[in-house]
Amino acid sequence: MDVFNRVKEFAEENTTWLAIVLVTGTGLITLRRWMAGGVCRSKARLDGKTALITGANTGIGKETAVDLAARGARVILACRDMGRANPAADEIRKRSGNGNVVVKQLNLSSLQSVRALAADVMATEERLDILINNAGIMMCPKWETEDGFEMQFGVNHLGHFLLTNSLLDLLKKSVPSRVVNVSSLAHEKGKIHFDDINLDKDYDPMKSYRQSKLANVLFSRELAKRLEGTGVTVYSLHPGVIRTELGRHLWPTIALWKRLFFQPLMLLIKSPWEGAQTTISCAVDESLENTSGLYYRLAEMLLIQQIQHKHTQDVQICVCLQ
Repeated sequence: MDVFNRVKEFAEENTTWLAIVLVTGTGLITLRRWMAGGVCRSKARLDGKTALITGANTGIGKETAVDLAARGARVILACRDMGRANPAADEIRKRSGNGNVVVKQLNLSSLQSVRALAADVMATEERLDILINNAGIMMCPKWETEDGFEMQFGVNHLGHFLLTNSLLDLLKKSVPSRVVNVSSLAHEKGKIHFDDINLDKDYDPMKSYRQSKLANVLFSRELAKRLEGTGVTVYSLHPGVIRTELGRHLWPTIALWKRLFFQPLMLLIKSPWEGAQTTISCAVDESLENTSGLYYRLAEMLLIQQIQHKHTQDVQICVCLQ
């Protein structure tokens, strides 16, 4: 009883502070749940189907691979670093309970590597039901791909553009099949710089990233139009702000005091599993099987159609670059 009275006295003496703590705690929990977004509710099975995911050795790519493998799919991990991809494949097999997970090398900054992977898949795989263009690079210095393209545009768009077109015959053979392009909300402020596609005149890491993500969305729209009636559907998406390695080039450029300030806030943003839910939904959700070319963000599966008319003129470059 004495303990109860002490607690009661403490509560009465600190009513204001306790109320602040309660409101703050409730607010943080609510914010965290909102930041997490929705969850893919589809129970679709993928037995007998094959999925290829680029950049699947880490982050949302790996979580997507675990989910699709758990649904029974044969999952191909297309990764640049085989030293990291093979252990990731072992983890995916263990977590999903599916041993049919294979690793193939893919360096998206080399068009030769993209062609080699596509040729391998076309020669060895009987079908391809789901292609997920997930790999990406963000906010890197002014680097060039093996073929002389600006790195972010080359990896995020051109590599996936070539891979997708090289695998179209197999995707058509396996209909109904899907192409899922992981883009970003950053596309909204993006612009395709026709007169300086490699941004040689005025390189800025964010400007480059936005251009590459807009290219993903525009490519998805135009590809969907060209594949209309074939049984191959196309989706682009914003996965959200996620705790992954994607920001590895950005984080060191931020002042130390800012990093210390933002570090606690990192607990509020999405985990890789939460971030993968939009990709998974676009890959398997039965309700989307008759839609194509749209852009998604998962907030209780909210469909966002935010592709502005001012970007329509940019479609051609995202489809026709050789």
